Amino acid sequence: MATITLGGNPAETNGSIPTNGSTAPDFNLIAVDLSQKSLDDYNGKRKILNIFPSVDTGICAASARKFNEEATKLNNTQVLCISRDLPFAQARFCAAEGIENLDMLSDFNDGRFGKNYGLEITKSAFTGLHARVVLVLDENNKVLYGEQVPEIGQEPNYEAALDALQ
Repeated sequence: MATITLGGNPAETNGSIPTNGSTAPDFNLIAVDLSQKSLDDYNGKRKILNIFPSVDTGICAASARKFNEEATKLNNTQVLCISRDLPFAQARFCAAEGIENLDMLSDFNDGRFGKNYGLEITKSAFTGLHARVVLVLDENNKVLYGEQVPEIGQEPNYEAALDALQ
């Protein structure tokens, strides 16, 4: 369990995020076209998992915009933005923001991704949503970098995540 905050108020997650050097658990998420995506769909690529509560919050939207901008500069790397938002909301957000360089994936069905990755918020106004987390995976799904952002309303350390790919 990680102790984080939301607006300065204590919040908790159901576990701990995968550690550096561990293999990321597989997942089954829904893309904006309603197709199913698993970690295997990104085999052979490095991955940045930008995980957040909802695209309808300012910081979540800012992180998606920042990683969308950076994605064009990355070699053999796919950025995945993951939330519990409906795929329709994710598609609307991408269209409105001109986001084209990353994949939006939804865990709306059962929240299993959040549970398996130890980042489901269990105690706060955001209970059931995902905590703000960035994970960087290599081509074999080994975790190169992980950040559990301590305050949900705070942006992740973009530089550290991108440096993990160097």
